[in-house]
Amino acid sequence: SRQNRRHSHHTHLISSMSLPAPAAALVSAVAGAAAGAAVAALLLRKNRVAEESVASKDLAAREVEVLQQLQAAKIIPVVAVPEADLAVPLAEALVAGGLPVVEVVFRTAAAEESLRRMAAGVPGAILGAGTILSPAQAAKAVDAGARFIVSPGLNPEVVRWCRARGIPVIPGVATPTEIEAAMGLGLSMMKFFPAEANGGASALKAICAPYAGLKFMPTGGVSEKNLETYLNIPQVVACGGTWMVSADKVSGGQFAEITEISKRAKSLAMSVSDEH
Repeated sequence: SRQNRRHSHHTHLISSMSLPAPAAALVSAVAGAAAGAAVAALLLRKNRVAEESVASKDLAAREVEVLQQLQAAKIIPVVAVPEADLAVPLAEALVAGGLPVVEVVFRTAAAEESLRRMAAGVPGAILGAGTILSPAQAAKAVDAGARFIVSPGLNPEVVRWCRARGIPVIPGVATPTEIEAAMGLGLSMMKFFPAEANGGASALKAICAPYAGLKFMPTGGVSEKNLETYLNIPQVVACGGTWMVSADKVSGGQFAEITEISKRAKSLAMSVSDEH
């Protein structure tokens, strides 16, 4: 047909055309660059997947390590340091009292420097940073020597920042909804906070029932008087507390007394553990 003859004619014209040498070289260069870019993108993707796999394995190993350290300690002193000069003797007092895992809360201007001095000056201390409210704070804490991060609530940005960098993070939760949100972020270890204000040990025990695979660190209102009721819950690995590091004892430099109270607390915690 006339239409077919016209199409054939156009095809013959196009096929008979030849590009000038410079244009052909340009086309070849563009094609080569495109292929090179595709290969580079593929290699980058493979490297990124490999890095993510390594980071995931590192995170899992660190989470297990922190969990074991918490379980061994049973009690985690939650410390607000008013002056950085008090940091090292305070950490030494806690380690001497059998409580080497310390949570330094970012509620004072001296928190970051205190954490840094503890990390440098007290090798026996296993340090975490608490009251972390943003990725920027988490970055400062990790740079200062924190091995794990604790937050009062469930902040997805903080959780993602920590996990992307292989840093164990323990966010605060108080309800099943918050627990399931934390599970959705890949977490299995959480802080029940504030523990006493949210119903205490009986409330936590009831919450634990549907979540058999999770671990908790109740904090907030825990004391020598109710410590046993929390540690009797199988899914509780440790309790955060402040009674051995009260503000007056810390600011007053009463480190010998802090050591003695820590020893009593550790002894009580271990006696509860021995009963199981």
